[in-house]
Amino acid sequence: MKVCKFGGTSLANAEQIRKVCDIVLSDPERRIMIVSAPGKRTREDIKVTDLLIALANARISGYDGESELASVVRRFADIAEELELGSEIVATIEQDLRVRIEADPANSLKFMDSLKAAGEDNCARLVADYLQSIGKKAQYFDPKSAGMILSDEFGNAQVLDESYPRLAQLRDYPGIVVFPGFFGYTRTGEVATFSRGGSDITGSILAAAVEAKVYENWTDVDSVYAVNPNLVNNPHAISEITYDEMRELAYAGFTVLHEEALTPAYRKAIPVNIRNTNNPSARGTMIVKSRVNFDSIVTGIAGAKGFCTLNMSKYLMNREIGFALRILQILADEYIPFEHMPSGIDSLSIVMRQEVFTPEKEKHVVRRLVDEIGIEKISVDRNLAIVMIVGEAMAHTVGVTARAANALSKAGVNLEVINQGASEISVMFGVREEYCNYAVKELYKEFFNR
Repeated sequence: MKVCKFGGTSLANAEQIRKVCDIVLSDPERRIMIVSAPGKRTREDIKVTDLLIALANARISGYDGESELASVVRRFADIAEELELGSEIVATIEQDLRVRIEADPANSLKFMDSLKAAGEDNCARLVADYLQSIGKKAQYFDPKSAGMILSDEFGNAQVLDESYPRLAQLRDYPGIVVFPGFFGYTRTGEVATFSRGGSDITGSILAAAVEAKVYENWTDVDSVYAVNPNLVNNPHAISEITYDEMRELAYAGFTVLHEEALTPAYRKAIPVNIRNTNNPSARGTMIVKSRVNFDSIVTGIAGAKGFCTLNMSKYLMNREIGFALRILQILADEYIPFEHMPSGIDSLSIVMRQEVFTPEKEKHVVRRLVDEIGIEKISVDRNLAIVMIVGEAMAHTVGVTARAANALSKAGVNLEVINQGASEISVMFGVREEYCNYAVKELYKEFFNR
């Protein structure tokens, strides 16, 4: 059995939906398909999810939202008409949306999740209806009845372990399962969504639940590339990459796959195949547990903006038992996650995402560090980017970090932070945000000679 997830660009219009269905029908092993909400038809277009967010915001602000509702219904109606479906499916979609907008918007996060989920939910209904219209055995499956149970963290929900045995029953359906991505239900029956782009997570969960042969993630690129193709012309295509490598690259800015999507597949050792809906003959990239063949020392290079560092020093810091633990406890008290923690004998830096370390929280944290721990020197450096080189072969190769640092030095890029992961498959460099893309391109030039 293969589980296939299709992204928004793969479902943006009727032509794309026909392609998607042809892909599924071309292989009898493709029995479960996860669909996103319809994406952009052109560069200037608006995604259905963004139309739904506008509708939710209108209702939260006290407006009737009728014009926003009409825009969403029109998108689905256009697709249904081009697929030569009857008016009944459009009426069903409109009724579903009207039920959602009549809910109490007082809890804005809960209300927003219900509206956002409508894109995937109704797209799944429409795709199932189309497959049935051409004589194929297919059925829309509601995540609630199927058993997709999530935590009640609206907008950033996590799957609960009890979901897996329930979802495993999808194996038994003899036709094509059409399942909406991005959302599930809490134990109390309320809609909750994963973070944006979470249909990738749904696909991985279902692949793990049914113990699929492979999880195919269909998007709009032929493969995963060693660098963002918007930065480099004709970048090196990666034929095979490990879960760990892909996780590191997704964290640092690779947008091909949601960074949380690999966990369920990883735990069941299910290969993930990145494929292109518009070029289904391309083999794509396989994401696997381990590999022995390497195209290059470095597998990929990525950069992400929006970071800051909290730098602190105290004489004889290294002699104090539990020193780092007390610092991290202060961050935990303020609900601030950290990303990296490079340190010296008497100094320590904590790398965080700037959005969570707000100026207000900075004041609280700095005061507590001085009062409770006796930190002597503290500074905060904002507007940083992290640039990462990732590769399993790096662990067995001498001088990779030196090559990277030398390449950045020659390019005139000052390094604010350097940190190597314990697994030795990644090295992180902290640079000023304005140098992020430039640093990525210079590192690509160094390791791929392009």
